[in-house]
Amino acid sequence: MKKRIIFLFSVFFTTLAYAGVSNQAFNKWHSNKYSMFIHFGLYSELGGVWEGEPVTRGYSEQIQSFAGIFSDWYAETALKFNPTKFNADSIVSLAKQAGMRSIVFTTKHHDGFCMFNTATTDYNSYSATPCKRDFIKEMSEACKRGNINFGLYFSIIDWNYPHAYPISSHNCDFITPQHHELSKKQVTELLTKYGPISELWFDMGSNTPEQSKELYNLVHQLQPDCMVSGRVGNDYYDFSVMADNAYPETALQCPWQSAASMFNETWSYRSWQKRGSAHVKAMEKLRSLINVVAHGGNFLLNIGPKGDGSVVPFESEVLKEIGNWLKTNGEAIYGTEASPFRTSFDWGMVTRKGNNLYLILSGKYPEDGLINLHMPDNKLVKGEGKLATCIQKNDNVEIRIPASAYNDKTINVLTLEFKDCIKEQGGEPIKGNMLTAENATPNYSYSCFDYYSNYRSTVSYSWNFEQLMLKQLELLYTEKEVGKSLDIDLDGKKYNITLNEGKPSMLSVASGTIWGKQYICGPGSGLFDAPSVIDTDFKNPPAKNGEWKEIEEGKNSMPANILETYFVMQNVESPKEQYVIVEVGTGNGIEVYLNGKSVMKHLNQYRCKFKSEKVLLNLKKGNNQIVMRVYNRFEKNIEFILRPSTDQTIYKQDITLTEMPNGKRHNLNIRQNGLSSIHSDTDLSNLRIRLRRMAL
Repeated sequence: MKKRIIFLFSVFFTTLAYAGVSNQAFNKWHSNKYSMFIHFGLYSELGGVWEGEPVTRGYSEQIQSFAGIFSDWYAETALKFNPTKFNADSIVSLAKQAGMRSIVFTTKHHDGFCMFNTATTDYNSYSATPCKRDFIKEMSEACKRGNINFGLYFSIIDWNYPHAYPISSHNCDFITPQHHELSKKQVTELLTKYGPISELWFDMGSNTPEQSKELYNLVHQLQPDCMVSGRVGNDYYDFSVMADNAYPETALQCPWQSAASMFNETWSYRSWQKRGSAHVKAMEKLRSLINVVAHGGNFLLNIGPKGDGSVVPFESEVLKEIGNWLKTNGEAIYGTEASPFRTSFDWGMVTRKGNNLYLILSGKYPEDGLINLHMPDNKLVKGEGKLATCIQKNDNVEIRIPASAYNDKTINVLTLEFKDCIKEQGGEPIKGNMLTAENATPNYSYSCFDYYSNYRSTVSYSWNFEQLMLKQLELLYTEKEVGKSLDIDLDGKKYNITLNEGKPSMLSVASGTIWGKQYICGPGSGLFDAPSVIDTDFKNPPAKNGEWKEIEEGKNSMPANILETYFVMQNVESPKEQYVIVEVGTGNGIEVYLNGKSVMKHLNQYRCKFKSEKVLLNLKKGNNQIVMRVYNRFEKNIEFILRPSTDQTIYKQDITLTEMPNGKRHNLNIRQNGLSSIHSDTDLSNLRIRLRRMAL
């Protein structure tokens, strides 16, 4: 039997079952870092022009506006589709020149047209066209000859199949049972006819949890080492996928991938696209690749061949220039891990591999010409690259670089070699005796229902702190946390604690605390994912073309369309800094901002219509702004509530350590166990931990 691997989040303190693929298959996928995405199909014939006019809207908007016309257009196009210039071996050769380690090819896009010979429908490249070609077979065989991994893109949505919603909802449709059976049949063909497949890149549609699980298990049943993308939905995946042309704010502690197009507004060939300088575009996409890899991800860059199958010369030139850079600097990209630093740098990006640290000068030249890195317990051996001096002073490494390192037409790389393998750097330790979500280092994954409902989830918290003779931890929490089971790791010593023995204590809300009027704004974006900061006031509403309107405090209910976001705002005047408990609630997803910063965010259980919960807020003295973002993915109505809780009870529960940790510096990790998925939010933003030197 093939040996299985259990993947680990690098900063987790406990083993988590992550995927069913072998260690070798995952490492190969993870190490490749850079791949070619190919959008190619009947839509490639359109070239961005309809009746002689450039199409400037997104592809989905085109289909919704011209659904009937496009249906006729697709039927007519299939009858003449004959891309004589499509050459699989040439594309493989280009990918290798570009430094790409795998190719992901479109088997079926949202239009339902299959680029392979399938028994499930006549609407395919072999049966419905004069070319009589199976493009998946051609690409599979060319990738095998070229010794490059081959992956498949598969759209779950199919415009020719009955929808659970009318065409207006389009790519976010629920998948009917009949449609799901079609998907399983087509996936079975793809994974049994075309040899080893490195990844199956699902896209669009909205599966139920049961449908997502069935597709995920089917892939691993047919090809155990095929990596499954996050867009299959409901957290059944081997690697998460960002929104199109999007990048996370910080590193994710899980396998992930960013899919990008050469031009953000389109994925297939567009004749009207202004292409400009190939060098400028190459540097733009190279910086995107570096950004993704430095944050621990893999980069999937799309090309869109023309209708005749030829690669656009501009895109070929861009790819080759990136490939030339990788020939010189690939050591800083392939097989690397994310930067060991959780902070970002204006001067560029960092990757690491074993004892080596790679400083990629992709940003701006530092004004003083110095790069300073705080690296305690790491002994520098040497530095190589376009630098003047590199010295170590106690826990800090100082690199003085010449301005010429940024004046080249290329991006330079500095290599620092250390005596030992480089671990994640925790930064300056906390010296106080209270650990909170605010001073923690969050560890992130990516949780999702589907393409539209996904977000960076906080799966655990970590703290580095200083404390001598630590004997006891006091856990402070609210009613919301009662009954939760926690995994705690303190310097490698593990504890499992259930929050059910806390002694109640009342918070005293300061006299003179004034709760202002409530306002609502929306609807806004149909995506749940959003930046972790918000800048809004009455003159700057968060929803496009929206405005703040006064509402009555309490539980509100109103009609809402699927994929709509609303914002609720309330100001609080506090006479002093204080903690207060607020009651919030909504249906499919929620986020709470305090003074512009996200303090709590998660999707609720699939199809949850309403859930009320408590949020502990640390109000500053003076004016405070609370903004609650409520998200409706599935329902016809949306309910929400935001108000100070009538119950201001907190609970205090002690943990006496069985072994007193040695030394002054310590590391603490904490997460909630028993969640439905390892990608689910740990939902412990209210938790506070007091450090005690003496057990009481």
